[in-house]
Amino acid sequence: MNENIKLVVADIDGTLTNSKRVLTPFTIETINQLREEGILFGLASGRCIDNQVIHYYREWGFKEQFDILIGMNGAQLYDGLHQKRYDYHVLSKEDVKEICDLVKPLDVNPFVYDEGNMICLKEDEATKSSSLRNEMPFIVSPDGSLIFAKDRPKVMIRVEADKMATVEKYIEENKRKDAPYRTVKTQTTMLEFIDYRTNKGDALEHFCQLNDIDLKDVMTFGDISNDNELLAVAGIGVCMINGSDETKSYADEITEKSNDEDGFAFHLQEKVLKYR
Repeated sequence: MNENIKLVVADIDGTLTNSKRVLTPFTIETINQLREEGILFGLASGRCIDNQVIHYYREWGFKEQFDILIGMNGAQLYDGLHQKRYDYHVLSKEDVKEICDLVKPLDVNPFVYDEGNMICLKEDEATKSSSLRNEMPFIVSPDGSLIFAKDRPKVMIRVEADKMATVEKYIEENKRKDAPYRTVKTQTTMLEFIDYRTNKGDALEHFCQLNDIDLKDVMTFGDISNDNELLAVAGIGVCMINGSDETKSYADEITEKSNDEDGFAFHLQEKVLKYR
């Protein structure tokens, strides 16, 4: 029973939406119920706030913007209660170039987001598919100069799921010891490089400090390693049953149903809304 919850924050892919990236009617109804009960609600994503996350409320049919938006794995925060935007730690352009050089032997396609575009080393099927899915044009920079032309919140690479562990091991063994960046998985096939200080939990803590919310009254939902800190700092961190074993180890609770079974909504109905 979690009758004192004042804020719910959820990751999107693998958590809030199903495998087809659809927000179901039951989940929409549950979020509306939260807000009717005076419980604040927000999103915590690896995506950019400006071109993607800030528009989701409208795309999903909600009448009002969400109360908190965390973007770029914690490098961006939008405080919807005060309509104010914050930006945190980024990778320097020198760090970005170093990362591109580091992964070169892996034959991957590093890419970044830039003012509504994706900038990548080469055109491939995954890039074309992502461009269509996210309605985001891509720009090819074969020498990488456009990728590391400026500081970036993150650098991304796609990796086949069965090769992810090998790639992670290679990166840890070959990056310099004092590298100011780390990697997190945002999907089973997506690895992202971020400033070592960046995480969703840090952005959540900042929001709570700004709005006088006790973290013990916050419930968060996630499914994979870029959600670890988000679950750890909240009073109640919830991992989806379809989530990774690593992220489950950070959770206080685990949903009984997966993201394809409205696990997020069912958990809130049974653990929070039932007692309102």
